[in-house]
Amino acid sequence: MSRIGRLFRYRLVIPVLRGKHMPEHTARGVLVGLLAALTPTVGVQMPIVFVIWLVVRAVRPSWDFNLLVGMAWTWVTNIFTVPPFYYGFLVTGRFLMGRWDEEGGYSDFQDRLGGLLATDAGPLETLWIYVVGIFDLWGVPMFIGSIPWAILGSWIGYRWSLRMIRRFRLRRMRKELSGG
Repeated sequence: MSRIGRLFRYRLVIPVLRGKHMPEHTARGVLVGLLAALTPTVGVQMPIVFVIWLVVRAVRPSWDFNLLVGMAWTWVTNIFTVPPFYYGFLVTGRFLMGRWDEEGGYSDFQDRLGGLLATDAGPLETLWIYVVGIFDLWGVPMFIGSIPWAILGSWIGYRWSLRMIRRFRLRRMRKELSGG
């Protein structure tokens, strides 16, 4: 677990703290990255962040964000974290849609998802099989269930990172002023 914590810190937290832009600029990168990460779109999340970045820069430049930080934060969902996240999306979606009696628990879900992820094909074909397979198996409930998580998670990520950046910079400024 310490290796995972260290990897999380060096790949996600340190880039946020070392950003040269205004804290809001970097925190918006975290927000957009988590917004994409907390949807059932693994494999296309970084391109989604890039497209959002292009649109924001063209339509509303004052809302620009740190693209690299945004792309990095999509790594929250990865091959290891996808099963619990996606299952949470599915359960939430079923709850929101009033589908209490649908079958299958977590182990059944994990087995089916593992079968999809084990596809042996080229990158684009694998992505297509993966997206179509997820939609065929769990479809609308999973996508609907991801919406509250994406909104809440990205907002919490924005507030947390903004607060962390401001505190970090204040401590650094105080240290420089004190001659340390």
